[in-house]
Amino acid sequence: MPVQISPSILSADFARLADEARAVDGADWLHVDVMDNHFVPNLTLGVPVVESLARATDTPLDLHLMIEDPDRWAPGYVEAGASSVTFHVEAAAAPVRLAREIRAKGARAAMALKPATPIEPYEDLLPELDMLLVMTVEPGFGGQAFLDIMLPKIRRTRELIARHGLELWLQVDGGVSADTIERCADAGADVFVAGSAVYGASDPAEAVRALRAQAESATAKASWACTHQHGA
Repeated sequence: MPVQISPSILSADFARLADEARAVDGADWLHVDVMDNHFVPNLTLGVPVVESLARATDTPLDLHLMIEDPDRWAPGYVEAGASSVTFHVEAAAAPVRLAREIRAKGARAAMALKPATPIEPYEDLLPELDMLLVMTVEPGFGGQAFLDIMLPKIRRTRELIARHGLELWLQVDGGVSADTIERCADAGADVFVAGSAVYGASDPAEAVRALRAQAESATAKASWACTHQHGA
């Protein structure tokens, strides 16, 4: 399972989004945070901007919906051009039905957990998903400090994925940087959202390459990855 880097445009210059999207050549995804000022105390962008971004870049869009009522709104983001759509389980009324609808429309379905939300109650939902997002900060704002207390949760989530024999991506989002990405990879993450660590760098594309190299090095030595390779 290769390491994937998903730069977050929340940290980009919103007046130059098309240019900023192209500035991260070599990234696997472009992470797009949709906030509604209800589920989280911030307001970002919606369907029209996603449609424009999808036309402006060949990098697939990784949508993170921090919104109320994702059951109603998430399918529209697939139609707008998203290749992966993440909804928060805390906001979803029917997460299994929603995941199936996202998949049926042709995108990868992902579920996010806020820091205080445990993974264990949702173990039976994992086969319905293509990716699980463990938030490593409280959702709502970019540039927050990484929460080390989330590392055991990442490990437990990776163990559950392995127990069920699933090819499920495990994403982390929040405070991911050169200082924290190796710990995340060692704990079991394989998809990394990085905002200011990429867009705050003088060369965003080089920042993506450097983060990938760090994560790949840590993954190669991680016990969970070795177990997965031997069991495959």
